[in-house]
Amino acid sequence: MAGVWLLGAGVQDGTGRPGAVLIAVRADDAADAAPGTRTSLDELRRLADTDGLTVVDEVVQVRNRPDPATFLGSGRARELAAVVRRHGAHVVVADGELTPGQARNLQDVAGVPVVDRTALILDIFGEHARSSEGRLQVELARIVYELPRLRGEGRALSRVGGGRMAGGAGMGVRGPGEMRLEVQRRTLRRRATRLRAETAELARRRERLRRRRARNQLPSVAITGYTNAGKSALLNRLTGAGMPTGDVLFATLDPTVRRVTAEGSAFTLTDTVGFVRNLPHQLVDAFRSTLEEVTRSDLVLHVVDASAADAIGQITTVHGVLHEIGAGQLPEQLVLNKIDIAPPEWVTALRRAYPDALAVSALTGEGVPELRDALAALAQKAAATPAVLR
Repeated sequence: MAGVWLLGAGVQDGTGRPGAVLIAVRADDAADAAPGTRTSLDELRRLADTDGLTVVDEVVQVRNRPDPATFLGSGRARELAAVVRRHGAHVVVADGELTPGQARNLQDVAGVPVVDRTALILDIFGEHARSSEGRLQVELARIVYELPRLRGEGRALSRVGGGRMAGGAGMGVRGPGEMRLEVQRRTLRRRATRLRAETAELARRRERLRRRRARNQLPSVAITGYTNAGKSALLNRLTGAGMPTGDVLFATLDPTVRRVTAEGSAFTLTDTVGFVRNLPHQLVDAFRSTLEEVTRSDLVLHVVDASAADAIGQITTVHGVLHEIGAGQLPEQLVLNKIDIAPPEWVTALRRAYPDALAVSALTGEGVPELRDALAALAQKAAATPAVLR
């Protein structure tokens, strides 16, 4: 069940889904529907829905930067508590990364668990990871996220039996709470060390498969793009791969490789994990061996949801992640997907901004034969280009 890691017992409302209140901080005092905040909150709402939460309300605070103690500020935090009580919400989700202190203070005020965007994405990845490698990578990312957040619990635990007034051993001697915290830290660190060793071995295995494909002289194309842009649907249309698809975020986490033949040329096509704004760095680090499918490819097939109002912003986000993982200089073919549902004027504007982009519909197949032929030619050309010239 989604949301188990976030909510522990998984308390649910009448719909069978826990109720959530979203919170955000923005710097300007324009209308609540300011494009930047609205887009970010809309995405957080979709993330919450993907994780099995029902969003019951939103609280947006206008301030130059998040309050260091409560994220929203003390007054707005009390308003949040009233909103939580009014709706009977079970969790608060922040559009941003909370410090351990902010999460603890907000939880004290709101009276329900408080999590941030990073925790939500980690939870979704945990639900959608199917392969052993994917599960290991998600668990490692969670440990990296949780370790610094044990400090908040430690201050309370260290008071248990630590002072002479409480019958303890006195100052300078650790109480049972502090010792328990240290045991938790050591356990998590040891587990992280084992996970890194296991993922490193899986990465070496993946590298051997890459070298085998390279010996067969097959150019490689990596499908990348924003989450829910239709990457898996396009892979299915191009190859008949039968990958699961759906209108949810991060439907596919594990890379899938298929062989494609077009215009007498063959190449491999690899579907990879989708990106999102503020993708947690823990996930980027943990999934680095998987993302190397992109960095080692000859050509990047960048799929864009042409029906998304913020398509250009999504393109920028993907380019940022590609640069972060060392794939920013690879040859790229931009593909405008979902033209069957995108407003024609949006598609026209995107083609004007990106004149080399190809327009397709993975759902109807429009433009897909032309894309397949173009990929064959581009992949052959990219594979023939020395890496030093790319």
